[in-house]
Amino acid sequence: MKKLLAFVFFAGALFFTLTAQAQEFHGAFGFGSIKAPSATTDSNGTNFPSVSGGLYPSFSGFFILKHHIGFGGEAAWRAHQAVYTATGSNFLFQAPYRPIFYDFDAVYGAKFNKKFGGDVMAGIGGEDLRFYTPYYTCGFTSCTNYQSSNHFAGHFAADIRYYFWGNAFIRPEAHYYLIHNNVEFNGANAARFTISIGYSFMPGF
Repeated sequence: MKKLLAFVFFAGALFFTLTAQAQEFHGAFGFGSIKAPSATTDSNGTNFPSVSGGLYPSFSGFFILKHHIGFGGEAAWRAHQAVYTATGSNFLFQAPYRPIFYDFDAVYGAKFNKKFGGDVMAGIGGEDLRFYTPYYTCGFTSCTNYQSSNHFAGHFAADIRYYFWGNAFIRPEAHYYLIHNNVEFNGANAARFTISIGYSFMPGF
């Protein structure tokens, strides 16, 4: 959870620092799922699983500063651990695991009319795969019961905001990740589809 806590701290610091300058701030929380290439087996009999499936809570925040241009970030994590299974001709590996996706983006956001708005974004982030162990490993400041495999990722996304009550909105979203060296799974890409609910803080809030 360290990365998530760091993300929250960073987002909070930016919120208070840039509030006076921002033309808009959109904050939201949602739920979605991941779609990725299906599991496959190569010619050597090695199985590569898929990261697809699962329920992913997420939270996000976007600042729109000037001329509809801004920046933001978000994080999404699998709510419940899944079982990672990789097999080969002479091995079997199984472990509970949880993927976490996070990103920081440049954003173009606009409100089309009183009821609808939208955003497109592109940026960088990462995939943090946490493989859980039956024991704890302690460092200088804390103890953890997982080992992380981290991968750099490019991120592209778009959404539509529907304002159902004042500045409160519901937002369907589509996210696409290009994941570097994603050797634990079949394929270097994943898509996340999410429905979020949030609030737009306009000038003067």
